[in-house]
Order: sequence, then structure tokens, then C-alpha cells
Amino acid sequence: MISFRYLFKYLLLGILGLSIALIQPSFLLATGNKDAQLHQAELLNQKGQRQLDQGQATEALETWQQATKLYQRLKDTEGIAGSLINQNLALQALGLNFRACNVLLKALKFNASICSTSADTSFDSTKRLLNAEIDKLNPLPVHLLGLQNLGNVLRRNGKLSSSEIVLKKTLSLAQHLPNFDISIILLSLGNTEKSMFQQAQDKYYWVEEPIFQKEVVNLIREKALESLEIYQRINNISGISKEIRLKAQLQRLNLLLNFDKWLTAESNLGSKQLATIQSQINQQIRPLVEVILKNSSVFSELPANQSVYTKLNFANSLNLIPNEQLQSLALEYAQSALKTAKSTNDQRLMSNAFGTLGKLEKQTQRKQADLEQAMTLAQSIQAWDIAYDWQHELGDLYRKQGKYQQALEAYSAAINNLTQVRDNLASNVDLQFSFYEKVEPVYREYMQLLLSSPNPNLELVIQTNQQLQIAELENFLRCGKLDLVPLNNLQNLPRNTATIHIIDLGSSIEVIVQSPDRSLHYNSIDANLIRSHVDNLLDILQSPKLFSRNRSLIISSYQKLYSLLIAPIKVYLPSSGTLVFALDTSFQSLPMGLLNDGKDYLIKQYSVAETLGSKIRPPLSLSQNQFIALIAGLSKKSPSFNDINVPKGLKPLPKVVTEVTDVKKQTNSSKVLLDENFTTLQFQEELSKNNFPIVHISTHGQFSSNSEQTLLLAYDKAINILEFNSLLKGKTDTDTNAIELLVLSACQTAKGNKRSTLGIAGVAAQAGAQSVIASLWLVDEDSTAVLMQEFYKGLKNGLTKAEALRHAQLSLSSNPQYTHPYFWAGFVLVGGWL
Repeated sequence: MISFRYLFKYLLLGILGLSIALIQPSFLLATGNKDAQLHQAELLNQKGQRQLDQGQATEALETWQQATKLYQRLKDTEGIAGSLINQNLALQALGLNFRACNVLLKALKFNASICSTSADTSFDSTKRLLNAEIDKLNPLPVHLLGLQNLGNVLRRNGKLSSSEIVLKKTLSLAQHLPNFDISIILLSLGNTEKSMFQQAQDKYYWVEEPIFQKEVVNLIREKALESLEIYQRINNISGISKEIRLKAQLQRLNLLLNFDKWLTAESNLGSKQLATIQSQINQQIRPLVEVILKNSSVFSELPANQSVYTKLNFANSLNLIPNEQLQSLALEYAQSALKTAKSTNDQRLMSNAFGTLGKLEKQTQRKQADLEQAMTLAQSIQAWDIAYDWQHELGDLYRKQGKYQQALEAYSAAINNLTQVRDNLASNVDLQFSFYEKVEPVYREYMQLLLSSPNPNLELVIQTNQQLQIAELENFLRCGKLDLVPLNNLQNLPRNTATIHIIDLGSSIEVIVQSPDRSLHYNSIDANLIRSHVDNLLDILQSPKLFSRNRSLIISSYQKLYSLLIAPIKVYLPSSGTLVFALDTSFQSLPMGLLNDGKDYLIKQYSVAETLGSKIRPPLSLSQNQFIALIAGLSKKSPSFNDINVPKGLKPLPKVVTEVTDVKKQTNSSKVLLDENFTTLQFQEELSKNNFPIVHISTHGQFSSNSEQTLLLAYDKAINILEFNSLLKGKTDTDTNAIELLVLSACQTAKGNKRSTLGIAGVAAQAGAQSVIASLWLVDEDSTAVLMQEFYKGLKNGLTKAEALRHAQLSLSSNPQYTHPYFWAGFVLVGGWL
């Protein structure tokens, strides 16, 4: 049997494996002796492996780079590929996964775009590209090793679908080679399926709509069972290495425990199938622990760096089992891992060992000492991705000890380090797939701590909330840092503008207002007094029968919200002007203009805008020469209605023709794409060829807490938010060519979704738009056409976007035909309001 373990040694130690003295490369190159240079390259491979095993990844990388140069001089293509694969291993150990991916592409001579394929690239096109590249290979063992590593690094970069495609294809190729050991490929595939399980778990906490939650629950179950089956399959293969068997057992144990934990937490789902699965899982955990303990000598037989991580993996799993003896054993394994890590002098290894030990330790002083040591080591090598975790743990520990100032400093440092890694949040698989478990709590706990002071730093609370919501948006879009500006950094704003931050901290709702004079004030409200009114309003506003609901019910609930949220801060607001709301999750699907003081709606007194995290693109007003629009509309049923992600039961919108015609009259030199002409390709071509400060789209759309379900319908297909960016490439590259106003006039919020602003802000971010006006529910076609006509008329008369929308809404609300909020209140302005 050709084993990957053997192949690994073949690549790392060289073909001949001769035990010769290490000769300096300079001497070899001077002699020009081909055999001597080959021996030198082989010995460099051996040296690099020893260095990597001892945790010296930087030194291993340099050594393997020397080996690559020698193979290149010798024009040894197999040696070049093997040494590049080795370089990738060192880069992965250093956490440089994107560089590792690119090195592998060189080794395999693959298309350079594979590593940088963005989230907006469709699954089908990615699959075609990967299959085409793999099909060009002559599948030698070295190529299979490269493909297996490519699957690993794609997973570490968060590209799980690509990883799965590569590994399944690699497995198929390996099974066609005689006597080939497939266990290492299966282990990689099992790990990718496990990451898909973790991704689905995080999505479950993100997605709020019942219909989509059901889909995610099925995905969680499917991926957990697929991964468990693969790990068990590895265990059943005879003759595989002890190392691979142990790793598969540890991964299986960890998955069993995490799946069981999730099933316990979500036992209210009431599924008999899930209950049966949980019963089966419980029966497998303890026997598997006994098997691992019986073969515990394997931990010490591994190379030092692998020994450390496998011991820590086992320690973390043991600690999840409610058994004092096993939890004591977890501490012993963590202590053993620390001892091994110290022998390597690898700072990252030691930081992970100290940090894990600190998390497991029950005795407070030892816990604090271990976490502080872990933090110091992580900071010394700028390993921000693990430093934040130890600082978060320390912050929580200091808080429990009543060390307020130290707790503040630890939380602040944790958030600063999260900011350091935010550029890579979309490609950091650990953070991306555990956002609600590992990232969000750091920000919310810090805000709670700040507000527990008798004189809280309100500016810092606002700043922290901004950071959280922008990180949330970036994670939603799977993108890097967004170029947004905090509201309090903006200059020359109108003096009658106030910003209201509504922050949900679990047990309390915090309302912070920044008055026109920039002074800050706040009010804290018991969350129990508010939640029932919010939930009641969401049920009403997201009902398909909204129009038939009694208007007094809506007004009554909004009056109660007004008395709790606005009345206590009314004294700090201007008498008229603009209110900019920065809303937390719970409130994002409620139009704030409907807040009612018992006499009238809020928009009777103020124009209203919303932002996400009170950060926006610098707001600019439209000048008269910018009234040039691209107007796209879909008035009849089209192929896109059949897309799997499109809500069922959508009907054509015949009055879109009237709306499109009216908007064209109100704007200058505008271009219309209606029905068959509104294809994704034509839309993209128009945007790339021409400058349109206004883009008006009248078509079915949906805002969901699931990015794949946040979409707009073109004639030919549904465009989800992750694809929207690719349609607008080139449009958002320069400020002079940016979209000033994006109008989405026939959208709706998915039933149960509380995060509409997130979806709208996501569209704005992908479009690079300064401002977005969108409907939260599917409004009557006739009233929409009237409202849009009034809105554009106001803009042409010099009103700000917020004022123009306010005047249009007031115009409809005063019309006896359209007094019900259904007709006019669903339109919200997100972003710049000038």
C-alpha cells in the first residue's frame, strides 16, 4: 500500500535517503555536481521537517525555500512541487493561510484566482474551474499530496465549498491508484464537513426566519452525520498510521460533544429524529474516550508541535464532559501539552497551551497567571487572533473579582486585537464560523461593563457598538474592512441633527442620544418592558394581511415604544430636523417614523434616517446635474421567479411600468431597463459604461438575516447580495463614479427577520451607495408609484433625501385613500440623509 505517511517522508527526506554530512549550498553550486545538489536539496527537506516538528516554522520555511531553489536549478519538476508543498505546511503553521494557498497553486500549476475567489463567485463557476484544473493533472502521488493540502488551506481560508470539491475529487483520484492509502484525504474531508457543521451552527443563531431556520437545522444534522461517518470510516481502515487514527478519533469525539451540546440547547425543536440521534450520540462518547485513553502513548510519539495540539484538543473535549475525573484528566493533558510546548520554545505553541490551561483551571490565582502568560506570549509575536481570546477570558475573570479597571483594560485590548484581525475575519474560519460564540460576546460584555460605571463613558459605548455592528456586517457579507466613517467624525452637519443609538444588552435596552450640540445623554430600560411590544409589532408589520390590520393596534404599540424609548430623551432632541437612528438587531425591521407620541407620528416633526452602527459613507447631497438615473424594473413573471431562493407565491407587478415611466420623467438623461431588457448582463454593462448617480430598481426583493436569501430579481435570475458586488465592479472604484442614491421600491422583509437594516446596509455596502431607500414590506403598487413621484419631486426642489422621503410619506398619509401605514410607512432611508 502506498501510504501518505510514506509519501510525506519521500518528499521531505528525499528519494535516496542517504545519511551524508550537510554540505553548504554555496559549495554545491560552485562544484556544479548535479548529484551533490540533489543530495543537498533532500537534506534541506529533512532539516525543514525537523524544524517544523520542533515548532520552528519560520526556519522551516527558509530551509524549504532553499530546497526549492536547488530543485529549480536542477529543473526537477517533482522536487519543485514537493518543496513548494512543504513551504505551504510552514506557512499554515505560521497562520499565513492565504500565502500558503498561493504557494500550493504554484506547486500544482493551477489558476491563480482559486485562492482569491470571492464570496460573490457562484458555486457552479467555482466547481467548473476547480474540476478543469484538477482534470489537467497527471495524478502522481505528489499531486495528490498537493491537492489534499489545497483542500486543507481552502478550508482554513473559509472556502468550504471549494475545499469539499477539491477533497472529493482527490479522494476519487486516489481510489483509482492501486494500493493507495486514502486515510489522510478522508481525514481532511471529514474536517471540512465538520467546518461546514460549525458554519451551519453559527448561521442558525444568525438566521431568524422560521422557514430558513428549518433548512439550517437540516444542514447541521446532515453535515454532522457526514463528518462522523467519515471519521468512523477512517477508524475502520486496517493498517493506517497511529497518528491518523488518533486525529480522526479526536475530531470525532469533539464533534460528538459539540453536536450533543447543540442538540441539548435546541431541544425545544421537538424533532423525534433529532432526539433519536442525540440518544445514539450519547452512547458513543464514553466508549470513544476509553479507546483514546487506552492508546494514549500515541500522543507522545507525535512530533512536538502535533503532540501539543492533539493533547490540547483532547483536553478541551474532556472538559466538555460533566465528570470530575475526566475534567481533572483534561488538566493533566493540558499540563503535558505545556511541558512539550516549552521544549520547543515556540511562542505560539506555548501561548495556546498556557491559554487552554488557564481556561480549564479552577483555582483563580493559577487561572489568572496562566491566562496572563498566554496573553504575553501571544502579544510578543503579534498573534492577535489568539491574544484577543486570552484577554477576553482575563476581562471576564477580573470582572468577577471586582477589578473594574483591569477588566476594562482587558476587554479594550481584546477588542483592539479583534480589530487587528478584522481584515481577515472573512477568511479566518475559526472566527467566521463562531461569530456569535466568540466575537459578539466580547463587544456586548464590554459595553455592559462600561455602563456599570456611575459615570459611563458614553462615547466609548457608541464606538464599541459601531465596531460590533460593522464587524457583523462584514461577516454577513464575508468581506474585508468597509470604508465607513463614524457619524461623530463628520463635519459641517446641519445643526438640527440628533443621533439616537438603541443598544440591546440582553437584560436592558440602552438609549444614547447625541444632541445637536454633540453632548451625550442616556437612558436605560428594562428589556422585559419592551420586547413584547417589539415582537407584537413585527408580527403585525410582517403579516401578509398588514393592510387589513386595525391601524389603532399599530399606533397603540408604537405609542408604548415611544413612551419607553423617546419620551425620556425628548428634552435632548431638536424641535425639528433630522433624527438618525443607529439600531440594534431587535429594532432593525421597525420603521422608526411610526413612533407615536399619542398625538402624531414621529415623521410629522422629524425626517428620519437609519445607519448601521452609526457609521456611514460620508453623506453628500445630490446636485441638479446628478439627476441621471439607471431605472430597472420587472413588471411580469420571468425565469427568475423559479429560483430556489425566491419566496414562493410572488405575483407580477404590472404597475412597475407606471413607476418606471414617472421616475424617468423626474430625472435627466436616464436609461430604462424594463422586463426582458433587465438582465444581469445588461444591468452590469450599463453601470460599467455610464455614470449613474441614481440607480432605481423596481422589482421583487427580499431582506433576510441569511445573506444567500437577501436578493433582488432581474428578468433572467435572482441576484443575491454576495453577487451584487460583482455586478457593480468598476462602478464603486472611484468617488466620482459612485452611486449617490439607490432606490429599491418593491422589496419585503422575510417573515421573522429582525435585521432588515443589516440587509439594506449590506446592499448599500456592496453597491458602494451613499444612501439606500428601500421598502420593508411589499407595498401597494399604486401608492408606491405616487410616493416615488412625490419623493423625486422633493429632491428636484432641493430637499435632502430624508426630507424628500418625509414629505412624500406625509403626502400619502394625508390622502384618505392611503392613510393606513401599510401604504407609506414601509419605506426607510439607510445611510446618508443629505
